Amino acid sequence: MKFIIQRDYLVQSVQDVMKAVSSRTTVPILTGIKIVAHTEGVTLTGSDSDISIESFIPAEENEKEIVEIQQTGSVVLQAKFFSEIVKKLPKEIVEIEVGNHYSTVIRSGKAEFNLNGQDAEEYPHLPQIEEENIYKIPTDLIKAMIRQTVFAVSTSETRPILTGVNWKLENGELVCIATDSHRLALRKAPIHSHQNGSYNVVIPGKSLSELSKILDDTNEPVEIVFTESQVLFKAKNLLFFSRLLDGNYPDTSRLIPADSKTNLTLNSKDFLQAIDRASLLAKEARNNVVKLSTLTNSMIEISSNSPEIGKVSEEIQAEEVEGEELKISFSAKYVMDALKALEGTEINVNFTGAMRPFVIRTTTDDSMLQLILPVRTY
Repeated sequence: MKFIIQRDYLVQSVQDVMKAVSSRTTVPILTGIKIVAHTEGVTLTGSDSDISIESFIPAEENEKEIVEIQQTGSVVLQAKFFSEIVKKLPKEIVEIEVGNHYSTVIRSGKAEFNLNGQDAEEYPHLPQIEEENIYKIPTDLIKAMIRQTVFAVSTSETRPILTGVNWKLENGELVCIATDSHRLALRKAPIHSHQNGSYNVVIPGKSLSELSKILDDTNEPVEIVFTESQVLFKAKNLLFFSRLLDGNYPDTSRLIPADSKTNLTLNSKDFLQAIDRASLLAKEARNNVVKLSTLTNSMIEISSNSPEIGKVSEEIQAEEVEGEELKISFSAKYVMDALKALEGTEINVNFTGAMRPFVIRTTTDDSMLQLILPVRTY
């Protein structure tokens, strides 16, 4: 194998596939990056068996030559060293050549590295996915849907299914739900598809976070293909495979209250900043608990009390307060995460009592909601 390539393209591709490479793997060859040179260009692959990423560098793009393939072939190189070398090469042009026993030479300018490679045939094959049911979603929408839900997945392995985001696809609508059993984030959006198929899958939160980092901010649609155990996201010159989590995701629809007894309409930023300030003294205490009380004249009070440290209270003017009086305690972190995920200056918060979950939505958009369980404080 021998090719000459523009360094910038190589660096970008290596960075993308590195997101799937893990140093802790039971399959030693997966600590490497697979490089295949073929007549159309160069393909790089990284995998940790949960996530696999394939990045393609075309030989030419927009009539500009990016790669000159002199001899086709393949090799697996240690990801950790290869990625560091590529980043620090002195010149814009890089030459990579594989000799006997997969010994690989990387040249750029006057620098020359020799790396011991491995046989690419031993690298696990990526799943072959039949592409019959393809869904298309604009990149910016998919990134927003991930951002607005993925933070609420569980980090504890006691219920592995909750470490993923539930994607439900039916009747031309995609609903994404994440919960760690103390809070829940939901976002839905219409999507275009030529099929009437419905899917109900759970994608690991970690996979979605990595996908979101790799996707460029474009309006190009991402193609999505589901199978029994895998999901494939296809963007330009990029394939991103993730395994799906086994098991049934809990039915969360009955958690979301249909009616409410106390409703607040608030400026999102004011509310967020007041909770942020109240949480300064709550951080030390367990759970970071902050209390909200409704007052007269559409005022609400945000307070926190840590006996060892001190206490804080702040009043904010709400746009509107209706319904019963209320005192409720909750985790400041959960509410702040929820407010950061919602896009909009005004929010509605709907409560059905001090011990029941409450819901935060933006006033203008009903495609997303955040639900939070209060904390018992007595």
